[in-house]
Amino acid sequence: MNAPGKLEIASATKRFQAKRDAILAAAADAINEQSAKGMTFADVARRVGLNTTSVTYYFKRKEDLAAAAFEHTLDRLDAMLDDAAQEPTPEARVARYLNINMERLARIRRGEARDFAILSDLRAMEDPIKRELLDRWRDIFRKTRALWGPAVSRAETDLHGARAHVLLENTFWLTAWLPRYEVDEYPRVEARLMDVFRTGIAGPGQAWTPHVLDLEHEEPEPGREAFLLAATRLINELGYRGASVQKIASELNVTKGSFYHHLDAKDELVIACYKRSFDIIADAQRLAETRGGTHWEQLESTIATLLDYQFSERGPLLRTTALSGLPPQVRSTMIDRSNRIARRFAGMLSDGIAQGSIRAIDPLVASQTLMALQNAAFDMRKWASTMSRDRAVACYASTLAFGLFDDRVLGD
Repeated sequence: MNAPGKLEIASATKRFQAKRDAILAAAADAINEQSAKGMTFADVARRVGLNTTSVTYYFKRKEDLAAAAFEHTLDRLDAMLDDAAQEPTPEARVARYLNINMERLARIRRGEARDFAILSDLRAMEDPIKRELLDRWRDIFRKTRALWGPAVSRAETDLHGARAHVLLENTFWLTAWLPRYEVDEYPRVEARLMDVFRTGIAGPGQAWTPHVLDLEHEEPEPGREAFLLAATRLINELGYRGASVQKIASELNVTKGSFYHHLDAKDELVIACYKRSFDIIADAQRLAETRGGTHWEQLESTIATLLDYQFSERGPLLRTTALSGLPPQVRSTMIDRSNRIARRFAGMLSDGIAQGSIRAIDPLVASQTLMALQNAAFDMRKWASTMSRDRAVACYASTLAFGLFDDRVLGD
């Protein structure tokens, strides 16, 4: 029998790579819908039209498949940032990075491309894979921070870090709200979003002088608040499926039986955590409106209160990334509540625009940037702990209050 020729080998390699790419795309869809822990070989195989044994030919373990899907996401982000870094100024680099993301999402919407796996479950992986992936994620963060150029001081490094985090989180958050628009509207949405990134929300002459509101959120059942807080922290860290009942009980040094004293099932736990978090955000909005002042003053106090809460021991609020583990009907209910909160932000922005204390921006687009801002602040707790709380809140909030290129906070 003749040995295979170069063309045959090349053809076989191409088929192998195409099948592997199809499996990775299917795994990404499964991770985004069910989380990495919830993904199964059987489901991935079904999506690709293979049997489970065929999938294991490419990836021996489910953890290997999840890791490869995450690595693919990190590769794509790395390439996107390399492209954006070619632009001559920070503003042009950020605009290019946003444009790449918007064009990618438009291709996905038109069925011309597949999405990549969201990274919210990355921390739920096991070492050494987890450690390797987190090292790569830190490289992505540093490369994003470098879009603003070299920092000349620690304060500027801190500010560039806040900007990088807000930019990344807002581009990740796009998948939650962009589908409400027709794909031919994407260029306008991109322009309106870049307008917020460029110049911020505050109207001309407005300063950052917020009043941090006193949030007193009490659960009627004794001990339930501490229980929900511990669960929220673990779910934020490990994802819905990574935070087991046993881990939550161990965090509080109680038995699993105590868990079922408070709640009947794990889905009920996540719903209760979301309700607690959404109630706190709504309380901050309501208290700010009740206190009065200009609409910008109401908005800045709401933002400052929520960021202060996220950076404090009283926090955090539950991240929306936990939604991927919930049953579809429950997930839909939680998204509806999130949308109502975003619409309330949009109402505050609209009133401020009419008043003149807030810039003439698209309030629906800007409200989603505020959702991403407060939602992602949990990940910046370590960063915030290196400075005073007021300073951390002002620095982080400045990214949207005055835009991603305004340095006034450095003069504080």
